[in-house]
Amino acid sequence: QVQLVESGGGLVQAGGSLRLSCVASGNISSIYAMDWYRQAPGKQRELVATISSVRARFTISRNNAKNTVYLQMNSLKPEDTAVYYCSADIATGWRTSRIWGQGTQVTVSS
Repeated sequence: QVQLVESGGGLVQAGGSLRLSCVASGNISSIYAMDWYRQAPGKQRELVATISSVRARFTISRNNAKNTVYLQMNSLKPEDTAVYYCSADIATGWRTSRIWGQGTQVTVSS
């Protein structure tokens, strides 16, 4: 069974920074896209970052040897408050599936 586990969320003041991590584990053959999404209360889930496209103030990076993707978030604003989810296309043997993590809460206070 494959799973993604996010960490690094928390409470931060406006203007601060956080670094989120997401580790994939399990019976993994290959990992293709690893992306970050977020969902604020009462809003739809939205894409935050892919390797080829990232929102301003954010940086995404990967450590393929560790099956890990990071999201560095700088100059955080209260509107960045959301649950942040990691998502990846992961191959297990012959099958590739889109896997989601459980999410990590980011709260930015004003």
